[in-house]
Formats: sequence, structure tokens, C-alpha cells
Amino acid sequence: MKKLFLLNLLCIFLFTQTFGDNGMKRKKVIIVWQPSHQTDTGKDFSEAETCNAIVDAAMQMKPHFKEYKVWSIGNENVHHNNVGSNTAIEHTSAIIDGKISGYAYELQEANKKHPQVFIAVHNNGGTKRNAVWGYIHYGDSKESENRILAARLIKAISAATDLENRGVLLDSSTGRNDYRCKSTNKLSFYSLDENINTAPYRVLLEIGDNAVSRALLTSSEGRKKIGEALKQELASWIAEKDLE
Repeated sequence: MKKLFLLNLLCIFLFTQTFGDNGMKRKKVIIVWQPSHQTDTGKDFSEAETCNAIVDAAMQMKPHFKEYKVWSIGNENVHHNNVGSNTAIEHTSAIIDGKISGYAYELQEANKKHPQVFIAVHNNGGTKRNAVWGYIHYGDSKESENRILAARLIKAISAATDLENRGVLLDSSTGRNDYRCKSTNKLSFYSLDENINTAPYRVLLEIGDNAVSRALLTSSEGRKKIGEALKQELASWIAEKDLE
């Protein structure tokens, strides 16, 4: 009888380890979040603080996967650790005084985790639009799938807030700065370049304008609402993709 009890206890333990929150089978899905580390994108406004709070809200919400955050804030061993554009060579791939950039550090840390999914979170300052955008990498083998993921995420964020859904764009379409993907020679976001980022699924979200959307982006409630909407839709996508 005692052996039977112990066997049942073992079965219950194995079941709870296999199945995660809300009955979803707990897969070995690894997600890397990259909040913006920019602190110079608006007066009396920290994009880094805002995006980090959104990411923290997403990571805290169930279901929980293997989730990691890569962030260069405060790292004195890299250059541009709290400023810099994701599309400028100087701020990304350049070596300055023997140091790699904050972006390069974050991507190195991300790749060490071998994630299936990579999500960068930024604010789109200067647009004067209370909106949300999704960006994906041009010429990627999973470009169409990343477009679907980005579209779902921004639709969920828009539905949970008053942010207008401005759709999914290619990183090659922005015309910003000078960083180019070596495979296509197109202008690119460093964090989404498949030559830099090994995650198969990679999207970058631009959430709100630092002026027009300031009330939403600076409130704890607003940040939490965005993060939770983001995580809920991501979890649904993961379940449907049946990622291993």
C-alpha cells in the first residue's frame, strides 16, 4: 500500500512538471527579451525604464517559460550601454576603445541561451502617433512567420490599450542610419539580423510615442497592461506553433 501511495505521488509530481500554467504542456521553449537601453530619447522620459517595466510585466505573467532578459544598462565594460541606435554601426557593431557595444553584449548574452523566440521592446519617439508598430528582418528564412507573430503581438497590445495598430514593417524600410545586413546589404536593425541573432523567431516592437503616449507609457498600470497583453498573445502563439 505504501509503495502504491509513493508511486501515485511520483506520477502526480511528474505530471505537474510536464504541464505548466493553465494546463499548457510545459515545453522547453526559451524566450529572450531585450528592452531598450536608451535613456536619451525624450525630455524627462526614459525609454529604458519604460520598456524594462513592460518586459518585467510580461515575464511575471503566467504561463512561464524559460525566459531571460538581456540589458546593458550600467555595464561599464561596453560602449553605448544606455544610449544609441539599433541601426547605426557606431552604436552596434563598432569596437570602440577595445569595447563592444551594449547591443553587441546583449546579443551575445541572448545567443548563449539558444532561444527559439527573441522579442525587442522599444518606444517610437518622434512619430507623434499614439500607436504600436511591429518590425521584422528583411530576407529572413522565417520572414513570413515573423510577420505573423509581430502582427499578433501588436494587435493584442492595441486591443488592450488605446494605441493604434500601425502594422508590421520590414527593418529595411526605415531609412535610418547605416547598419546593413551582410546577407542582403539592406539597412537593418542590428538586433534582428540573422547573422547576429541566432533565434529563429525575432521581432522588434515599437510601442507608443514618448510624447503623445506619455501617460500610458509612464504609468505602472499602462506598462503592466501592455506587458500582460504581449505575454498572453505570445503564449497563445507558442501553443499553436507547438514549439519544442
